Amino acid sequence: MVLQLEGVSLKRDGKWILQNVNWTIKKGENWVLLGQNGSGKTAILNLLNAFYFPTKGNISVLGMEFGKTYLGEKLRKQIGFVSSSIQEKLYSSDPAFEVVLSGAFASIGLYETPTDEMRQKAVGLLRDLGCIEYANRSYETLSQGEKQRIQIARALMADPNILILDEPTNGLDFIAREHLMDSIEKIAKKPEAATIIYVTHHVEEILPIFNKTLLLKKGQVFAAGETTDMLSNERLSDFFEVPVQVSWQNQRPLLSKLVLNKTRSVQD
Repeated sequence: MVLQLEGVSLKRDGKWILQNVNWTIKKGENWVLLGQNGSGKTAILNLLNAFYFPTKGNISVLGMEFGKTYLGEKLRKQIGFVSSSIQEKLYSSDPAFEVVLSGAFASIGLYETPTDEMRQKAVGLLRDLGCIEYANRSYETLSQGEKQRIQIARALMADPNILILDEPTNGLDFIAREHLMDSIEKIAKKPEAATIIYVTHHVEEILPIFNKTLLLKKGQVFAAGETTDMLSNERLSDFFEVPVQVSWQNQRPLLSKLVLNKTRSVQD
């Protein structure tokens, strides 16, 4: 079992953000967490990283049960987290190579001396992700797509058991997005790859490697299960509260809105 949420509810500032969330992830599964803005996706991520603790219910991540095990750094070192909140904390003047190396210590900035083994691993990740050519450039000079690749490399430095990608394509154009998606797919196919949780509100970003999908709506689980079952016309029409049609190209879904027996692309 990678993680399990049982009857989890979260109350913040007198408001219920999540209610009765049940979610189980087993080893070998890669999940998409799909929900519109304000659905509670960020709240779930904060719970998984032990930044929040549930108001009700039980959470177990990588065998560590909340409330019974000391978490904090011990848990977070086993979770690679890529998000805009992390990107904002990184030192913009640091070379990209140092940003990646800092992931071995789960620190913002490089304050300890990395071993030769760590340096070799960082170089390998930079090559795998196609960003070795700008390893010595300062982080602030990189494009958004390049920054995301560096962030992913940083997240993989500690050999995490879970890799969380929180809307990693935000701000990317079509080509940069597809290049990044190719890199994510390669990472997922590696032997002993981390379990990936891919957070998005864009259906077209769901790759074939994501065999499971959880639909989150207004802080509650709308549905969860096999991706192909979750992305049916009927289910997504109910989920988005608008009639939609899902077509598949190269094992990737494309969502369209139905209008007077015609379709038009949905800009979700």
